[in-house]
Amino acid sequence: MALSTAMSALTSLVLSIIVFALMQIFKSDLASKEYFTIAGGFVGSILFILLLTFTSNAEMFLFGKGFQARLFPEVVACLLTAMFASALVHRVCVTTCLIFSLVALYYINRISQTIYGIPATAASVSTLKKRK
Repeated sequence: MALSTAMSALTSLVLSIIVFALMQIFKSDLASKEYFTIAGGFVGSILFILLLTFTSNAEMFLFGKGFQARLFPEVVACLLTAMFASALVHRVCVTTCLIFSLVALYYINRISQTIYGIPATAASVSTLKKRK
């Protein structure tokens, strides 16, 4: 069962606070070894996804169902916030957070286009009607 927009925003906010707190609690452990710094970047990308979900759902709740998150400022702000949280752990976490977040953003966009996008045949028919 899917959550409503408001409950999804609230859940994402609570989970992002928990993930940020866990990153700070285990800061010394995440910075201790190379593969833990990569894992810290992965956790930072999870924070990015949660922040983006919160931002998008909060905007949809406040501004209506048709509102979408844009690349600038929503996605960039969430990415910079997640990278800042990763920077508090280790410098390498920032780089791996950026890489993991961009890969996750690509797949989120692809899934979104598959579910909510306009099919290619409908888009080409509408452009043909406009030309006539």
